[in-house]
Amino acid sequence: MTADTLDSAGTDGGTHWAPGEHILWRYRGNGTDRVHICRPVTVVQDTDELLAVWMAPGTDCVKPRLTDGTSIHEEPLATRYTKPRTTVVSRWFGTGVLKLARPGEPWSVWLFWDRDWRFKNWYVNLEEPLARWAGGVDSEDHFLDIAVYPDRSWEWKDEDEFAQAQRAGLMSAGQAERVRAAGRDAVACVESWGPPFAGGWEEWRPDPSWTVPRLPEDWGRSPARLGA
Repeated sequence: MTADTLDSAGTDGGTHWAPGEHILWRYRGNGTDRVHICRPVTVVQDTDELLAVWMAPGTDCVKPRLTDGTSIHEEPLATRYTKPRTTVVSRWFGTGVLKLARPGEPWSVWLFWDRDWRFKNWYVNLEEPLARWAGGVDSEDHFLDIAVYPDRSWEWKDEDEFAQAQRAGLMSAGQAERVRAAGRDAVACVESWGPPFAGGWEEWRPDPSWTVPRLPEDWGRSPARLGA
C-alpha cells in the first residue's frame, strides 16, 4: 500500500471502503497530532451504521516504546507517561482481532479468539470517535476500557492507567468525566445487549483468500480527510 493507494482508498464514491480493502487504524499520542500506533487492517464491512475491520496475525504494526528501549507496559506506572518515547515496528504475533466501530461513538469494540477460534471476549476500547481520512481512521485512546465475557458479564480494565494519565496531565478532570460517562453509556449498551454485541460477530471468520496488509512507509502521514 503506497501513498498513492492511500489517497485512493474508499472506492464507494469516496464514502465507504469495500470489503477486502486495506486501510490503517491509527491512534495519536494523547494531546498531540503525532501518530504513535498504526495497524494495517482489512475492511470486513463499511456502512453508515458500522465499520468492521480485521487485523490479521502476522501484521507489522507501529507501537510506542520508551527511548531507552523499555516496553511501555514494563515501565512502572508512576513514570510510564512521563519518560521520552519513540515508535517501533513490531509484528502482531497473537491471534487476529476483529474491530467494530459505529460512527460518532466514543468507543470501539474488539473481539478476541483463541487459536482454535474459541471465542474469548469482547473488549470496549474507550477513545475519540473515529475520524475517517483517505487511508483509514484515526483516534486517540482514553486509557479506560471494559472487558465483556461470553456470559455477558463485564468489568472495568486499566483503571490504574486512567488515573495515572490524569496525574500526568494527559487528561483534564473534565475530559476524564466525559470518558467515564462514555464508559457508563457503553456499559448500558452491554447490559441491554445492543449493537454490536447482539450482531453474532463472534461467529464471524475472515475470508481465507485475504492477504496480510503491509505497513506503508508513510504510515505516519498527515491525514487527508475524505471529501476534502
